[in-house]
Amino acid sequence: MAARTDEDHNAKMAKLKVAHDRIVEGKTLEKGLLIVHTGKGKGKTSAALGMVVRAIGHGMRVGVVQFVKGAWETGEKPVFDRFPEFVEFKPMGEGFTWDTQDRARDIAVAREAWDEVKRMIADPAYKMVLADELNIVLRYDYLPLDEVLEVLANKPADKHVIVTGRNAPQGLIDIADLVTEMTLVKHPFREQGVKAQAGIEY
Repeated sequence: MAARTDEDHNAKMAKLKVAHDRIVEGKTLEKGLLIVHTGKGKGKTSAALGMVVRAIGHGMRVGVVQFVKGAWETGEKPVFDRFPEFVEFKPMGEGFTWDTQDRARDIAVAREAWDEVKRMIADPAYKMVLADELNIVLRYDYLPLDEVLEVLANKPADKHVIVTGRNAPQGLIDIADLVTEMTLVKHPFREQGVKAQAGIEY
């Protein structure tokens, strides 16, 4: 195969630009999105927190509620605590259910965290709300799925809401605007015996 010349490359890129510009011109709607990050792969919360940083950069106020994390110190909390005018960051979890081994307490904690999410969704001051690991508490039936779906489906039209965690229920996927599934390809915890590390997992 002959090597592609600069002229060939430039001509191809020019055609791609025309096609891309035509697609972009047709996208005029702006709305608040319901975004779901799920799957077995690492990076669901990390990607969501990246969106939080991006929103802060645009001067938006963001609410973050963590349903599981809270039993340990994460690296993101002290960062976001430096921007109290832009972020309310609330780690409200007490760890994974196999750590707590107290279903009644887990349900009560999940309800407190969900009440905070609902408050933030209803408050017009927040432009984005992150419900981190909400899918986990839904998987264990700590919250009624119908209630959660009703609140999310009826969120304010201009509000972005992000939900993370493995095993997103199909009902949530159905009403979401954007769903990303993180796929596990390789992980040092499973394959090399590497423990969770600061700056990577928390």
